[in-house]
Order: sequence, then C-alpha cells, then structure tokens
Amino acid sequence: MCGRYSLTTPVEALRQLFGFSGAPLNLQPRWNIAPTQAAPVIRSSADGGREIGMLNWGLVPYWAEDTSLQSHMINARGESVHEKPAFRQAFRQRRCLVPADGFYEWQTVAAKSKQPLHFRMTDGAPFAFAGLWERWIPPKGEVLETFTIVNTAANSIMAQYHDRVPVILSPTDYGAWLDPAVDARRLVRAPPSDWLTCVRVSTYVNNVRHDDAGCIEPAAEMEPSAKSEPRTKSRKSGPDGRQGSLF
Repeated sequence: MCGRYSLTTPVEALRQLFGFSGAPLNLQPRWNIAPTQAAPVIRSSADGGREIGMLNWGLVPYWAEDTSLQSHMINARGESVHEKPAFRQAFRQRRCLVPADGFYEWQTVAAKSKQPLHFRMTDGAPFAFAGLWERWIPPKGEVLETFTIVNTAANSIMAQYHDRVPVILSPTDYGAWLDPAVDARRLVRAPPSDWLTCVRVSTYVNNVRHDDAGCIEPAAEMEPSAKSEPRTKSRKSGPDGRQGSLF
C-alpha cells in the first residue's frame, strides 16, 4: 500500500538521475502527494528517449466508462498486475517511473489510533516507484492521463507496520522497466530492507490540505491520541480489504 508520498527534489536533480529530456517542469516541492492529485512521472517518449509529465494519481483504465474507479486504483498488486483487466495492457506497454523521496505508512498504536511514519532511502536520495500509466479518452472533454504505483508483499522493515510495500526500482533497472520488450515480472519485488529507514512524524500529515515541511517533522513522542489513518477508497476495494478481482 502506498497512499501518500513526498517529492521535494529539484527537477534538475531528477533530470540527472532519470535522464529525461525536454523543457523543465515548474515543479514545486511536495511533502504530501495524495490520490487523484497531479504528480510527475517519467516514461518513454516517441523518439525512444525519456520524458517527464504530470499525470493524475489513480489509474483510469482506457476502457472505463467514467473516472469513478480512480481513487480505488492508486496501487496495483504486483503478483497479479500482468493479468488483471485494469492493469495488464499498461503493464505490457505503458510502464513508468514515479519519482519520490519518501512515502508514508501508518502504524496502529491503539484502538482507532494510528501513528504516521515517513520512509526514506537510508542515504536520503530520491528514488523511483515502479508505476504504470494509462490514457483515458472520454466521450466529451479532455484526455485524462493517470498512473498507479505497483506494490508487493512487505519486506522485513515494512512488515512491522503493513503487509504491503511499494516496489522501488534499482537505478540499474530503470531502462528494463520502461522497455515494453522486457518481461518486467522479474522486477516486481520488494526493495531490500536496508535501503529504507523510517521516522515517526506528526499527525499533521493526515490532513491532505497540509503540504509543507511540517509533514516530515519528526514526532516529539508517540501520539496515542492520533486520529485514524486518512482513508483512501482503494484500501477496501475487495471484500477482505485487498484489491478486488477486477484489478
């Protein structure tokens, strides 16, 4: 599960890491990127290079009648992403890199109380989630481009808090992930636990309207009165809390 993440790295540093070309976006630091919001992704361009674009988080399948499923589609289960109707064509043809420099998870500390944690790479460097993107053409109106983040069974550091972890790609695998000629199922795996570190942060991040450095400020102490984790509709998309069979 990945329901919020951060990206505060300057665009030129992202260009150095991901090798995309084109006019730079006017990216502002984001400490609390939330579902359905626009965020940058890197994908293959028509000339065989890489480009960066702003897409909305929450994949709308090309065959969807409307956008009602978008908030359910922020994550794709890596074990079945190659065969589920909503994702299989995007997995074959439209994979992307989702740049980030941190993501959030919530630890249960008491009944109806959860403590947010911010996960980062141990060296603080930006990284890329494995993503898929899609283009939806409505009967009327503008074309909508959207993306989802692939996740898989948790590694040991995440298993203390949640049973899923986003797939974080090694830089050496960026090219393979973006290449539709490559069977990318071998790249769908949990990141090594020693890549990640986490810090307890304030429940300030729970409010999606908060998008500043306060979101990643370490919590002074455990917050037993913390409000429940912010809801995302994708969290209960199946009868057992897992992704439904459509996906």
